[in-house]
Amino acid sequence: MRQIVLDTETTGLEPKQGHRIIEIGCVEMVNRQLTNNHYHQYIQPDRVVDGGAIEVHGITNKFLADKPRFEAVVDDFIEYVRGAELIIHNAPFDVGFINHELGLLERGFSNIDEICTITDTLQMARKQYPGQKNSLDALCRRLDIDNSQRTLHGALLDSEILAEVYLSMTGGQTGFDLDGLGEFGGVEPVRRLSSERPRLPVTAASREELVAHQAYLEKIGSPTRW
Repeated sequence: MRQIVLDTETTGLEPKQGHRIIEIGCVEMVNRQLTNNHYHQYIQPDRVVDGGAIEVHGITNKFLADKPRFEAVVDDFIEYVRGAELIIHNAPFDVGFINHELGLLERGFSNIDEICTITDTLQMARKQYPGQKNSLDALCRRLDIDNSQRTLHGALLDSEILAEVYLSMTGGQTGFDLDGLGEFGGVEPVRRLSSERPRLPVTAASREELVAHQAYLEKIGSPTRW
């Protein structure tokens, strides 16, 4: 099972107003195991980045001036994600922007949700934690995930954090490494209790409790006797 955790940064909030993608960050998981096969690309948007957007992600117009345009990187991007399950926080936002970029090229690309399946972790979180804040930062606090490096948004960093959030939300398992790729195969080592710890007390049932237990067993039809 191949999953791609994806995030984008943009010049603003609405593609219908001419806003564009300026960064795409993706991390790959295979069978719930992070593979270190990342995709990361900055993109020159051919327009000015809104000041409010810069305050969020810190990506300036000057920084983007020499970056490639979307049309120059689209083939590599589509090849990377094709056929995977895309895991995105607030998926309609990112999917809408990606489909807008694909449409602008007029090269006959299918929409991204036609070549990949989409999982929206924001919708997952709203079902698991109804009535609570479910931003990526809020989920990190709730699930005890360290996002201390996240002073600004960044597509690749946010994808790495979202991968941890997704794994915690869906079982907390970061994947079994049965091929010996990790020191403990992706599983926490067994923690053994100290042999010097105090022995736990053992309390025996009273005669009355045993009689009551036997009566209950007979009531439910169990032949077991003490």
